[in-house]
Amino acid sequence: MSTWDGGTPAPQIRISALGWLCIAYRLPLIGLVNFGGLLLLLSLRLIERPLFGMDRPVTPWITQAVCRTTLRIMGLRLRATGPRMKGPGAVVANHSSWLDIFVLNSRKNVYFVAKQEVSGWAGIGWLARATGTVFIKRDRREAKAQTQVFQDRLLHGHRLLFFPEGTSTDNQRVLPFKTTLFAAFFDDALRERLQVQAVSVSYQAPKGREPYFYGWWGGMDFAPYLLHVLGQPCQGSVTLTYHPPVRVADFADRKALAATLEQQTRGGFSLAR
Repeated sequence: MSTWDGGTPAPQIRISALGWLCIAYRLPLIGLVNFGGLLLLLSLRLIERPLFGMDRPVTPWITQAVCRTTLRIMGLRLRATGPRMKGPGAVVANHSSWLDIFVLNSRKNVYFVAKQEVSGWAGIGWLARATGTVFIKRDRREAKAQTQVFQDRLLHGHRLLFFPEGTSTDNQRVLPFKTTLFAAFFDDALRERLQVQAVSVSYQAPKGREPYFYGWWGGMDFAPYLLHVLGQPCQGSVTLTYHPPVRVADFADRKALAATLEQQTRGGFSLAR
């Protein structure tokens, strides 16, 4: 559940007879693809882990295929522009919806950084753990341990994806970036080697729907919101704008780095809308 509540009215859940038919078609297929993919991933991981340890040369491609297939079943059109980051590094993006996980995973092999609570969410938590998500506690006492985890994963070539806003929104804005997690990028082992890429995620609502149709915020419950989206016969689209990666070593501190990445994200988000 999102912690942001900016006063935007929660959408009214209106599902037509055709919408329920869409749900009856889409939901079982999406469940089959996701949990079938999960079983395949876990089976291959039994071989991959003893051979490669923390490295995952095969299973991230299963995650990518599952996410692309899920978007096709939904009928959500995706457009991606901008340069793709080559080599290891971190990725940051604005956050509007649970769909962000599928959208961002469908175009690039990444490992998400999520709050600890997500690990306990039914269904989503299982998928997140299996696909290598890094779970963090928002506690200053955990900062050193979290920095070590980030360092280990990044030095193994994992591309960690952060949502610096710290919450999802109504898809009408980009919130100020929180800078705390950026401190890990300035660790001596990472600073000279690490690059960070900003990605703007912007959803275009289906025709006739509110512009915040895909947003998930405030006290919105997941199950009704899921049905709300899957019950839309003709879906809208989403635009991913990849910005030129920046080198951490080129910035004096975490605040300067976060400010540049936030500016890039805001610019791409505004253009896409």
